[in-house]
Amino acid sequence: MKHLITPIALAASLIAGTAQAQETFKVAYIDPLSGPFAGVGELMLSHVQYGVGEVNAKGGVLKGTKLELLKFDSKLSAQESQNALQAAIDQGARVIVTGGSGSSVVAALVDAAAKHNERNPQSAVIVLNHSSIDPDLTGKRCNFWHFQLEANTAMKMKALANYIKKQPDIKNVYLLNQDYAHGRQWARYGQEMVTLARPDMKFVGQDFHAIGRVKDFSPYISKIKATGADTLITGNWGQDMILLLKAAGEAGANYRYFNHSAGSFPGTVLAVSQSRIGQLTWVAEWHPGQAEAPKVEALAKAYKAKTGKEFLAPRIEFTPLMLAAAINKAQSLDTLKIARAMEDLSFESVVGPVRMRGEDHQLLIPQVVNTIAPVDGKTVKVGWEGTNYGFRTDAIYSGNELAQGTECKMVRPQ
Repeated sequence: MKHLITPIALAASLIAGTAQAQETFKVAYIDPLSGPFAGVGELMLSHVQYGVGEVNAKGGVLKGTKLELLKFDSKLSAQESQNALQAAIDQGARVIVTGGSGSSVVAALVDAAAKHNERNPQSAVIVLNHSSIDPDLTGKRCNFWHFQLEANTAMKMKALANYIKKQPDIKNVYLLNQDYAHGRQWARYGQEMVTLARPDMKFVGQDFHAIGRVKDFSPYISKIKATGADTLITGNWGQDMILLLKAAGEAGANYRYFNHSAGSFPGTVLAVSQSRIGQLTWVAEWHPGQAEAPKVEALAKAYKAKTGKEFLAPRIEFTPLMLAAAINKAQSLDTLKIARAMEDLSFESVVGPVRMRGEDHQLLIPQVVNTIAPVDGKTVKVGWEGTNYGFRTDAIYSGNELAQGTECKMVRPQ
C-alpha cells in the first residue's frame, strides 16, 4: 500500500526544510556601546561584523551553516555584562566575543560563563577575548572556556622594555594608570621589566585614577612635572588617553608615553597632533601604514571601502575566522569540541602565522612597537585621522619571542 503525503504533512516538511536551511550558529558580542567608551565599542563591533561577513561570504562553517552575530551593551559594568551573557545564552548564543570592557569586567564574564557551563553543559558557551590583556586571564585565573586572542600585558611590556633598553635619553619615569586590574598590572610589569632592561633609570612617582571618570588631567600633570619625569608608562586608553594628552599639551609638558594599545583608539592621533609635543609609543599586532604588512594594508582598504571606517585591529577581524577554523577542525557545532579544537590551533592570519597555545589559551601573536609621529615621507608615509601624523615602526617581535611562562593549571571538562 502506497503512503500518501497529505497537504499538511507536505507543508510541515517544507517548513522543516526551510528552517534547516536557515539554521545559524549564534555568536554574541558583549562590549560597551554606550557611555564614555561607546566609540571604542562600536569600532570593535564593526571589526567583528566584518569578520563574520567574511566567514559567511565563504559559505559559513561546516559547508553551509552561517554565523549570526547578536550584540549587547556591557555598559562597562561586570553586572551588566553578566546580564547580557544570560540574555545571549537565552537567545541561543554559544560563543561570546568580548574584551573592550576592561579586564575586571571580562574576568567576571568568564567566571559567569564557566559557572553556567558547569550547570548547563548542553548550552555551554566559549568566551573569545580580543582585547582584555590581564595575564591572570591566561595565568592563575585561566579557564578552559576562555581564549585570549591578544598579546597579554607581560608580552606587550616585554616588547616595550626591549625597545626602551636602546633609548638612553629616558631617565626618569612616572607611572600613571587607570585604577582597575589591568591598569595595576601595566604599572607593575612596567616597573619590573623596564627596571631589568634599564637598571640605571629612576621611577619617580606613581598614581592610579578612576577609569573613564577624570574630566581634567591637569592636576596629575602638575604633580608629574614636579617630579622631573621625562617619561610616562601609562595604560590609559580611549578618552582617558586623549584627555591626558590634551592636559599635557596645554601645560607644555613634552613627555614620552609608553602604552599598550592607545594608538588603535579613535581620536588618539588627533590628540597627539593637537598637542604638538610628546611622543606616544605603543604596541600592537599592526599599525596603519606598516610597510612590512601588505596583506593587512589590502584588508584595511577593503574594510574602509565597505564600512566607511578606518581599520585598526586585525586580531578582532580574524577572531570570527579563527572560530570558523576551529569549528571546521572539530567538524561539530558542539562547544566542547570547538574549544578542544581551538587548543593549539595554528592559523595563517593577515599579520602572519599565529598559534593558540593549548596550555593556557594565550594566542602567540606578533607585536609591533611604533610611535605616533609627523609624516616625513620616509619612516611615516601616511597621515591619520585627517592629520599629518601617522605611525613609525620602531621594532617588530614575533609571538614566540615575547612568550612568557604561565601559572595556568588548566582544568578541562571530562
